[in-house]
Amino acid sequence: MDRRQFASSSTCSVTTLLLLAHAQARALSLGDLTNTEASQGLKVALEKGALAAVNLLGRPDGFLGNEKVRIPLPGFLQDVAKLLKTLGQGKRVDELVTSMNRAAEAAVPMAKDLLVSAVKAMTVTDAKKILSGGDTSMTGFFAEKTREPLGIRFLPVVTQAIEKVGLAAQYNSVAAKAAGMGLMKKEDANIQQYVTGKSLDGLFYMIGEEEKKIRQDPIGTGSAVLKKVFGALK
Repeated sequence: MDRRQFASSSTCSVTTLLLLAHAQARALSLGDLTNTEASQGLKVALEKGALAAVNLLGRPDGFLGNEKVRIPLPGFLQDVAKLLKTLGQGKRVDELVTSMNRAAEAAVPMAKDLLVSAVKAMTVTDAKKILSGGDTSMTGFFAEKTREPLGIRFLPVVTQAIEKVGLAAQYNSVAAKAAGMGLMKKEDANIQQYVTGKSLDGLFYMIGEEEKKIRQDPIGTGSAVLKKVFGALK
């Protein structure tokens, strides 16, 4: 074997050994992660992300001041709102939009205990789905387990907040006609239902944003368990 062949063979051997060593080290690090630790880490992440989202949204301007989750009038009724403004009703339209977002801000804190209960009831199957899922699989878990009961819980709070504005009844009247003509979705034709749905959309969106932060920087969370779980998954 000449020197060039020997050098090439040696380089390949060293590279192969390094790759094997890296793979073995990774396997060991993952192997060190027990089912209990994985479950504990997921529960910490779930609760941390959910409560962070609730705290961000369930305060003044949590919805109204955040362009990503601010609740607007449905598309068709935005045109109606423009007409109302030309008729001198601009202030009342603005009050309606503000009340919609304030209603969401008032409702979101009521989600805490249901979200935490969902975390505590997480099964092994749930954990596997989350670990094998994408960047927002934890958010999907919450949506599946809590969206329906949260909607039932949010609706009375949203209704109470919105009925303080006189335009709410007019909204429903105009929206019902628009829905009958196919100009808007039927589920958007009732302002109370519409705001409740948008409140939930905003909540799960923000949980997703918090989940991404945890996955991208588990060390930054300050939790040793999260560091071990999500660090091992990278």
